[in-house]
Amino acid sequence: MITTEVDLTGSDTAAMTTAVAMNSALDLALAADPKVLLLGEDIADPSGGVFKVTKGLSTRHGTSRVRDTPIAEQSILGAAIGAALAGYRPVAEVMFFDFVTVAMDQLVNHAAKFRYLSGGQHPVPITVRTVVGNSRFGAQHSQSLEAWFMHTPGIKVVFPSTPSDAKGLLASCVFDDDPCLFIEHVALHYSQKEPVPTGDHRVPLGQAAVRRAGDDVTVISYGAQMPGVLAAADTLAGEGISAEVIDLRTLVPLDFPTVLASVARTRRAVVVHGATRFAGPGAEIAATITEELFEELAQPVTRLGARYVPTPFLASGLEPLPVAADVVEAVRHLASS
Repeated sequence: MITTEVDLTGSDTAAMTTAVAMNSALDLALAADPKVLLLGEDIADPSGGVFKVTKGLSTRHGTSRVRDTPIAEQSILGAAIGAALAGYRPVAEVMFFDFVTVAMDQLVNHAAKFRYLSGGQHPVPITVRTVVGNSRFGAQHSQSLEAWFMHTPGIKVVFPSTPSDAKGLLASCVFDDDPCLFIEHVALHYSQKEPVPTGDHRVPLGQAAVRRAGDDVTVISYGAQMPGVLAAADTLAGEGISAEVIDLRTLVPLDFPTVLASVARTRRAVVVHGATRFAGPGAEIAATITEELFEELAQPVTRLGARYVPTPFLASGLEPLPVAADVVEAVRHLASS
């Protein structure tokens, strides 16, 4: 089933940035369920988090539920898992995605496995919020590591691209009974604003959105690459090339029915992501499209991703990520064949 943008008709909405939308989701979750709690470095007031996503929440809900922690990612996730096993719904913030590596054992070997090891008796309803940086911070604050966790059974992986989806997907993660890894990109926190429902708003996990309809090629992406992909689609439209743009939103579970239905019709596909191209999410997506639609494809699936190098500092002038011009070039090549 192909899904479209969230229908906000009749909803009470307010213009929100992605950071404000996530703050709203957490605020409503804390108010709705006394078992929801937040923990992470500097998340309580007056700081309200490095990116201000939790600003005001400890003032409204108390520091017993919005808890500052030491700089100890393994302990943050360990405490969250323990709280989840005791019946709570913790939302643990790990400041940068790179730092999740410090707590890989807790997330991969414990949170992801308890439901299976206990015969389904002990789900671990934790949400791990983390941020992908950008090259201003260099190689240790900018890695997009979602493929590692897509490869791990038992974890749901979410990567929104719009404020409305950020709120709706985060709320769905908080009240999901499985561990959810919720990935944010710092470049999206304050770069866009749109109408977002002010009340409870849920976007189901595992449903992609068709951001733009098209007939000539399907471009599949998510997260921070979406603005560039949509800009590329505008450029291509001016050249008479109609690109359908799919925003995956959730990487696990991944909405293959929407992807395959689109590619079966356009017969051409480009997958774009900020993770490393080699062994990245696009490899699995391209392989599945090829396996399912081999006879329908007019051309092999094209993948665009980060170069296979550590992320350089912004000051270097090097660009490791695919940009709109790369998408335009890839689509032109497919459309001409």
